[in-house]
Amino acid sequence: MTRLIVHSSVDANDVRLDTRDFQVIEAELAALGARIERWTATHPLPPDATPDQILAAYAPEIERLKRERGYTAADVVSIKPANPNWPVLRQKFVQEHVHDDDEVRYFVEGSGAFYLHAGDRIIQVVGEAGDLLSVPKGAPHWFDGGEAGDFTCIRVFTDPAGWVAHYTGDEVWRTFPRFDKAA
Repeated sequence: MTRLIVHSSVDANDVRLDTRDFQVIEAELAALGARIERWTATHPLPPDATPDQILAAYAPEIERLKRERGYTAADVVSIKPANPNWPVLRQKFVQEHVHDDDEVRYFVEGSGAFYLHAGDRIIQVVGEAGDLLSVPKGAPHWFDGGEAGDFTCIRVFTDPAGWVAHYTGDEVWRTFPRFDKAA
C-alpha cells in the first residue's frame, strides 16, 4: 500500500507524518508540485509481459499524460532480484540529484521509494504496483528500489537527456533509512 513519511531533514528519526491515506498523500505531494495517481491496465498482463505489451496496456493513461504535460516518449525499465547491474544502478539512484525534466514513474509491479528534499523536510513516498509518481524537474530527490531491486516501471518523459542526474553534493541521503527498512 502506498505510504508517505515526512521526516525532519536534520533528523531521520523525527517523523512528522506517516500515512497511507491516499488523499493526504496526494495533497502533500501536490503542495510540492509532485503528483501521484492510481492507474489500472486496460487488460490483464501476462507475468512475462514484454515492454510493448505493458505500454499497450497503459496507452490511454500514457497518452493523457503526454497531452497534459507535453511528454513525448515512454519506455519500460525492469529490475529483478539477482540483476548483476542493480548494485551499481542503486548507488547512482540513492544519491540526491535533480533532473532537467520531470521524473515520472508508474509501478507496473514491485515497489520503490522516492525521497524528496523540500527545505527542512524529507518526504519519503513508497510507491507500489498501480502508483504513478511524478517528481517535478529541478526538485532535489533520490530513489531507492531496495537491496535486491524488484520492480517494473513505465517511465514517461519529454527528452531522455532530461533524465540525466545532476548530483547536488548534499549528503543528506546517507542519513535516511533505505527503502527495505521503511517498507
